[in-house]
Amino acid sequence: MADYSSSLRTVALCVFSAVVFGIGLGFKDGVSKASEFFTGYLLEQSLSVDNLFVFVLVFNYFKVPLDYQNRVLSYGIAGAIIFRLLLILLGTATLQRFEAVNLLLAAILLYSSFKLFAEEDEDTDLSNNFIVKTCQKFIPVTSDYDGDRFITIQDDMWKATPLLLTVAVIELSDIAFAVDSIPAVFGVTRDPFIVYTSNLFAILGLRSYYVLISAKMAELEYLQPAIGVILGFVGCKMIFDFFGFHIPTEVALGFVATSLGTGVLLSLRKSSDE
Repeated sequence: MADYSSSLRTVALCVFSAVVFGIGLGFKDGVSKASEFFTGYLLEQSLSVDNLFVFVLVFNYFKVPLDYQNRVLSYGIAGAIIFRLLLILLGTATLQRFEAVNLLLAAILLYSSFKLFAEEDEDTDLSNNFIVKTCQKFIPVTSDYDGDRFITIQDDMWKATPLLLTVAVIELSDIAFAVDSIPAVFGVTRDPFIVYTSNLFAILGLRSYYVLISAKMAELEYLQPAIGVILGFVGCKMIFDFFGFHIPTEVALGFVATSLGTGVLLSLRKSSDE
């Protein structure tokens, strides 16, 4: 894995690229489109960073060697780029045909928001996790790693190594995460280009974000509640929009940025006081 300082530079470059893209979009298509992109980007970035906490648990559960985690994340990001494009295209087509689906997506976001506040501390034992159990059931896996190989021969049979099982769990987890993240952006804009590009910019730097987050997990105590507030706000916004009470995108952008910034600042302040 890249070292901490290198990852920090990569994250800064990814954020700078997203800002430049958003500004360029504003010059091309107007301030409204730029606001939609930045709101979607902040939503996706915050949710993606929160999902990294789960990835840390997965790597710890499968005891993935540090040298191999980078490869797993690379495949996970590639899969996320493909699967999210398919989900966004499906979501766009569905929303165009069935307007009432907005209420279903709003309900998903409100439920996700409730779960973030209702859950106790994250359970580090993934042995009963549905995704983990499903992958272990259908993928014959060796007990030991074979370098960075995904497939190996054991007892004259081709079998997956724990590394492939880890990739499968990461991919399926990301699809589950997309159930929250994609409806959240649809609550801001119906433009599939903006929905996808906001997703794309948010996940491209995940490998570097992982290095930073895995080292600072304990210091971001209030990030999850902040995300819960954001998801609840977007869910309410979708309901209001459905009934004709439109909340301007600029207001949504300000709310998302303020909530996320407050969560991070409170977390850092508490960690510095301890």
